[in-house]
Amino acid sequence: MRLCGENMIVIIDYGMGNLRSVEKAFHKLGFPAQVSSSRAEIEKAEGMVLPGVGAFADCVKNLNGLGLIEPITEWIKADRPFLGICLGYQILFEESEEFGPSKGLGIFKGRVKKFPENLPDPQTGPGAFLKVPHMGWNQVKILKDHPVLQGIPSGASFYFVHSYFVEPLDKNLVATETDYGTAFASGIASGNLFASQFHPEKSQANGLALLKNFGRMVAGR
Repeated sequence: MRLCGENMIVIIDYGMGNLRSVEKAFHKLGFPAQVSSSRAEIEKAEGMVLPGVGAFADCVKNLNGLGLIEPITEWIKADRPFLGICLGYQILFEESEEFGPSKGLGIFKGRVKKFPENLPDPQTGPGAFLKVPHMGWNQVKILKDHPVLQGIPSGASFYFVHSYFVEPLDKNLVATETDYGTAFASGIASGNLFASQFHPEKSQANGLALLKNFGRMVAGR
């Protein structure tokens, strides 16, 4: 697919993440999308997706090595359509405690913290604890409206794979909340930005609905 297509969605390639599955999901929905790490190609796009799985510090290191931190931060500051997924959500904040303090992009104030090992499991009974990482399907409670969440009911299930969660300092950022022994911010929204801890590309119908909403936002319809 050529990169100069109208309303192209660029999926940032920094060597970590489910890039091709995100790309395939957009193609299935009829939206032009391209995986790229080229700054020139990124600047031609109309929408940006920052996915990712793996270690927080490695993610920031790879982005820095590719010279992508500045275009990402400038994109967000300009309030252009942006979707962050999993690690691409976490690094928007100031710091993570994963493997010791690691600095993020600092777009938003807040920290990324590890789930405690002793979270009680109410479904199993007394003395049982939830497993870390949090992996599998869980409900997402919608706390505020956003175009990316249009038509998705509060309480819809999405797929998660993570051991760390975000604690935003500004609670007004929090768009969705999920409970895993403790309530945590599973998604944030600010202007044309939406970022989630869950993986829409792995979340079947609800995930496709979210990606379709993002694609429509990029296309201006």
